Amino acid sequence: MAGHVVQFSGATMGTGWTLSAVSPPPGTAELVQAALDRVVAQMSQWERDSDISRFNRAAPGTWQRLPPEFARVLKAALTVAELSQGAFDPALGTAVDLWGFGPAPAPDDAPAEAMTTAAIAGGIDFDGPGLRARRNASARLDLSGIAKGFGADLAAEHLLAGGLRHFLLEVGGELRGHGITPAGQPWWVDIERPPQARTAPLRVALHDLSVATSGDYRRWLDTGGQRHIHTLDPRTGRPVTNAVRSVTVLHESCMMADAWATALTVLGPAEGMARAARQDLAVHMIAGEEEYLSPALRAMLD
Repeated sequence: MAGHVVQFSGATMGTGWTLSAVSPPPGTAELVQAALDRVVAQMSQWERDSDISRFNRAAPGTWQRLPPEFARVLKAALTVAELSQGAFDPALGTAVDLWGFGPAPAPDDAPAEAMTTAAIAGGIDFDGPGLRARRNASARLDLSGIAKGFGADLAAEHLLAGGLRHFLLEVGGELRGHGITPAGQPWWVDIERPPQARTAPLRVALHDLSVATSGDYRRWLDTGGQRHIHTLDPRTGRPVTNAVRSVTVLHESCMMADAWATALTVLGPAEGMARAARQDLAVHMIAGEEEYLSPALRAMLD
């Protein structure tokens, strides 16, 4: 295939994005940045005037209109919550803040169990056709487990609509690839591994495919000599303790890969890999020193 690869980069969501594009048209970088800025304006709880911040400040029980993109992400999040039997929950904002993994400062000590139990007592009602939602009790939305993947999807959709057919887009470690390189190859990427992992590197081809990874090595809270990883179990409101070090999911949708990577981290090796098999998800998991590959991923690699 004729053409040349052009590299672009920018900042978003407290991290960065990069794009490798084959013979891109003018305005390509601006298209990506605009899509990601739209996600931040709607779904970043670090922005006081974002849609999600206004939603979380509204009185419980009050229906609120949502932008179409926001509603699309919330619908996907609630779908994964149902399919994972509660291992993913977009209404964890109160618990996230208790642990200092959101905009609130990190606490000096781990929250008491009574506090985390109260933090997960509420929920979200969602009216998809009406593009509206409301929060109950102390529930607050936190879409950080899915919004970054959606940002990659939205930017990719804008690039495709603009006529770009061959590119690899990365947003904060989540990737989405389309088409092929000028050499006629798919976009090959190495699955992210935890530091000092003893497992062999695993390379996958992203041809109209996305990949997202959740890892225990990215963020944590140290209190009283104990390390608490940033992934919370929605069923307890407390950090997971199942020795999962990383989960990588390949999916057509980066948004779904992002959410499922978090859900399977919560579920752990046995239940998580069983769930991956039932949902036909392509999953790579490292727990302790053990490596797990789902049947869908094994078939993809054969």
